[in-house]
Amino acid sequence: MTDPHDIRVTIDLDALALNYAALRARAGDSEIAPAVKADAYGLGAAPVVDRLWSEGARSFYVARLAEGVALRRSLGDRLANIYVLDGATPGAGDALEGANLIPVLNSLPQVEAWNAQARSGRLRAALHVDTGMNRLGLRPEELKVLLASTDRLKRLDLDLVVSHLACADDPEHPLNAQQRDRFEEASRLLPGVRRSLANSGGLFLGEAYRFDQARPGVSLYGGGPQGRPHPEIRAVAKVEAPILQVRVVPRGESIGYGAGWTASDNTRVAIVAAGYADGVPRAAFPRGEVWFDGARRPMLGRVSMDLIAVDVTDCDPARPGAMVELFGANLPVDDAADAAGTTAYERLTRLTPRGVRRYVGASR
Repeated sequence: MTDPHDIRVTIDLDALALNYAALRARAGDSEIAPAVKADAYGLGAAPVVDRLWSEGARSFYVARLAEGVALRRSLGDRLANIYVLDGATPGAGDALEGANLIPVLNSLPQVEAWNAQARSGRLRAALHVDTGMNRLGLRPEELKVLLASTDRLKRLDLDLVVSHLACADDPEHPLNAQQRDRFEEASRLLPGVRRSLANSGGLFLGEAYRFDQARPGVSLYGGGPQGRPHPEIRAVAKVEAPILQVRVVPRGESIGYGAGWTASDNTRVAIVAAGYADGVPRAAFPRGEVWFDGARRPMLGRVSMDLIAVDVTDCDPARPGAMVELFGANLPVDDAADAAGTTAYERLTRLTPRGVRRYVGASR
């Protein structure tokens, strides 16, 4: 049952395809392997992967085992490469092998566990080398220990060696070049193994970061590669919420919890059916805005669980049932995120499950 007061999330699969084409053009001869973790950054993994498959993608990245199993089921008999970034976690071996998933091995114990899993043949794997992010991955000295013993890899077909850029959204950051150089040095120890370093931002750092495969995520879904809107990247998600009520707040009176905003003059205010339970960050006030009737309109007062207040002074179309845009083509997700001190990654992945989703530009 659809409630007219529901948030609406419109996902434009044609815009997704255009972003994929733009990133593929940036990648040259490198493979584009979309990151579709966290339910394709909140946009729905199944329809997103269907469209990306039709555009030519054949490799995908997820974070969790359960995501990989669900994606394999969704793809059916399509022979995609599905990489699991968590790797071969304890107890996951049978499920990884059963769903034909490729773990991105992050430690010596994971390498040993996946090698032991290959009881009746060989298993594919990717190897994660830490080049300066200091999260997952083998440090360079651990990689040398690994390669000093052929037994540890004897049953594994290494498909890729990967690393992850920490500062790709800042082209001037010196760690980018340091990580690239460390990755080149590490990958020389694995001759003939394909290499993957670039995320969305990495694709915009230049040819030296491309290697054999890139793993873009946020820029597929409308976020700029450097944390701000980019002319080559289209908005994919449009998030709208309805006005519930319009009222005039008299001069000197306040709005919302904590009386965080006080009217300096009589102010016409729209109360909108969206709040932090719908993915609008509580920190959006005092810089947050929405798009309505051809302009950005400021949020007034604290974001609450289910409601925000918006200044609609001198805006005649503001009435109950009218929809305001929380982010989309008119208010880019990067701008909406920046106003709340966060990122497009978080705004997208926090999209509410109580919103009504509609896909346009169907899978082909």
